[in-house]
Amino acid sequence: MIAFLRGTVLEKHPNQVIVDTQGVGYDVTIPVSTYTTLGAAGSPVSLRIYTHVREDTLQLFGFATSEEKSLFEKLIGVTGVGPKLATTILSGLSAPDLAAAIKGGQVDRLVRIPGIGKKTAERLVLELREKVDTLAPSAPASTGPAPAATVLTAADQDVVSALVNLGAQRAQAEAAIRKARAAVSGDDFEVLFRKAMELLR
Repeated sequence: MIAFLRGTVLEKHPNQVIVDTQGVGYDVTIPVSTYTTLGAAGSPVSLRIYTHVREDTLQLFGFATSEEKSLFEKLIGVTGVGPKLATTILSGLSAPDLAAAIKGGQVDRLVRIPGIGKKTAERLVLELREKVDTLAPSAPASTGPAPAATVLTAADQDVVSALVNLGAQRAQAEAAIRKARAAVSGDDFEVLFRKAMELLR
């Protein structure tokens, strides 16, 4: 099984990266938090890998940190949570925030993630509360005012693409990023993405 990949970024998208390792391109599914750590095409990249094997498919899931991979493995151990949904969960909340939400029983925070209903959120808390470690908190998001964008920037389009890949309708995703722009200053992809995700509901 592949457990680690080191190479260069051949191509990247908010939920996917192709890693060129000595001439072989590996297609790796990633959470948004890992996407934000990647450099431009041609940049060096190192990812911890979870290899998911089924009868009809072999998928690679990549993570920038061992904490993210560990949380991912715990998530897919929960009844009804597969690798795709686990990636969505890790995209919806940073690893430290997710661990805190599970340990604190914050079901209302978990159900804001697309694809997570109340029953699934309660199951996450029930099955993982004693298994997740408390991680260092993530930096608070900037909430400075900013004018609402009328034309979507490249960063906005990346956020829309990530939201659509996670199951949102394009019109909803575009509306959410416009609202997020009014609440968040700067072009930090992860901050914009998480704010837009909150505003989807």
